[in-house]
Amino acid sequence: MKAYQADIAKFEATDTQIFGLSVDSVPANREFAKQIGVTFPLLSDFKRTVVRDYGIFNEEQGFGNRATFVIDKEGIIRHIDEGNEAIDPGSAAEACNVLTHKKAAN
Repeated sequence: MKAYQADIAKFEATDTQIFGLSVDSVPANREFAKQIGVTFPLLSDFKRTVVRDYGIFNEEQGFGNRATFVIDKEGIIRHIDEGNEAIDPGSAAEACNVLTHKKAAN
């Protein structure tokens, strides 16, 4: 998440909203955000609804697997990074850039 914070200007330039999602509680997410210095929202999926719906819930371990989703303003998933690829914001930023340019061309 620190890498996304460091590259936040790239996302803001493409009219993109960044947020994190965790199966941890709201207070735990608030403390974590403060500790790592992120300014974007960290949402709580304490009931594990979203991670199940998006197919990234690890049933055996009880946590959401690391993933980055780029979702357009119509709610359509346009890009997914999973695992270690999701740590680096580069491909997500590029996907947002592509979507912005497609929108401008239309």
